[in-house]
Amino acid sequence: MKQKTILFTALLLATGGGSALALTTQEDLGKSIFFDDNLSINNNQSCAACHAPESGWTGPDPILNAAGSVYEGSIADRFGNRKPPSSAYATPSPILHFVIEKKEALFIGGNFWDGRATGQTLGSPAAEQAQGPFLNPLEQALPDAAEVITRICASSYVDSFTQVCGTEPCDTTDPATVSAAYDCVGLSVAAYEGSSEVNQYSSKYDAYLAGAVDLTKQEKKGLNLFKSTGKCANCHVLDPGPNGEPPLFTDFTYDNLGVPRNPDNPFYSEPDFNPQGFSWIDLGLGGFLASRVDYQQYAPANNGKMKVPTLRNVDKWDPILGDKIKAYSHNGYFKSLWQIVHFYNTRDAKPPCVDAFTPIEDALAQDCWPVPEVPVNVNTKELGDLHLTRAQEDAIVAFMKTLSDGFTP
Repeated sequence: MKQKTILFTALLLATGGGSALALTTQEDLGKSIFFDDNLSINNNQSCAACHAPESGWTGPDPILNAAGSVYEGSIADRFGNRKPPSSAYATPSPILHFVIEKKEALFIGGNFWDGRATGQTLGSPAAEQAQGPFLNPLEQALPDAAEVITRICASSYVDSFTQVCGTEPCDTTDPATVSAAYDCVGLSVAAYEGSSEVNQYSSKYDAYLAGAVDLTKQEKKGLNLFKSTGKCANCHVLDPGPNGEPPLFTDFTYDNLGVPRNPDNPFYSEPDFNPQGFSWIDLGLGGFLASRVDYQQYAPANNGKMKVPTLRNVDKWDPILGDKIKAYSHNGYFKSLWQIVHFYNTRDAKPPCVDAFTPIEDALAQDCWPVPEVPVNVNTKELGDLHLTRAQEDAIVAFMKTLSDGFTP
């Protein structure tokens, strides 16, 4: 086992896992930006507020996760409309594009749940995603890119900023300079998100692939079910990367899983930003495609589809955060891995709940599922009635728990 542990350590070094490699200058700049509370209108919110390493680079607040799962922005009582996705393992997502498969357009890549950070401008969906929250009035709420640059230029890491982003990136009187500097901000944050500090590839499953540790009987059973009857690997693929990198557990596509509405989503009660109130429907990828003239024709067939997330760190949680309550799916309707696995297994086997806004605990108690938020384009081929037993569901959960970084053999 000692020799296998050495091999696992060598794998971490080769892939940049386990924070083995020092950050580059650009990655270090991106880290400074990522954790800077001052890059928000009230100097109280950084990127890490919604993408904390302690919780697997997603929302770290168990109280919020237990309810609406959507995070408050820099301005009090302003909330977004979706659960924060993980910012780890997001940089490999390709530029948004589509291929024709079975006479339909299959969209691949991009970032955000709806793919609107396409990467078509900067060549990096992660970089374009990083630019979004600073200017979103429901998040960090700064008025424009010039204000972001002004605040960075007043920071303790300004020298790093000028070193990476040009000799005069702080000239906010020149729109071209501001634009270039803001692009550099996005690319630097993406560089950090793609670094070995964030994408560690240091889970128990990575150690298993390296031969440094064995999985338990239940975990192996879960892995086998993950690849077979559970059909999980159809989208959360186990294939290695193009250069032999460990699997990312996503194929970067979009799917409508038939997830119900989350009745606690605070966006329903924000009339200034959501005049539709509880009538608002999140169309996901279809909603974004409808905003693009070149993609509008594909919008109806993609209504309700959301980005297939990576499963890496899906169970990661540091006890310092309090009770382990994470939220799952784009709106955080599910509060545990078992709940969402059970939904995949039984969505179409149970009767519909009377109320479309039935909370998860009530749905489980009533042995029903609320109707999908978007009833069209629901995936009925790969989930819904898988005929898994409770023991098989538990085994799949046990396997997914091996995907958290920070494992020590």
